[in-house]
Amino acid sequence: MALSLNSRETSLVTAFRRLPPDAAGELARLIERLAAVGPDRKIDWSDSWSDEDLRDFRAASLRRLEESEAEEVG
Repeated sequence: MALSLNSRETSLVTAFRRLPPDAAGELARLIERLAAVGPDRKIDWSDSWSDEDLRDFRAASLRRLEESEAEEVG
């Protein structure tokens, strides 16, 4: 079964995959807790993340990735 993701969803999945395993696990648990709060409510992601939010999130994720890679090498 293949899922079709829009560009924002793809960006979030890509950023999630770049997280360190511990951070990804923590984020996944947070998402599950939030989903349990309102299981019958659908989140309209199109209003939740602006393009600027996504750019900032992506930039911060890349910085963390680069810092962790630098620590591994150094």
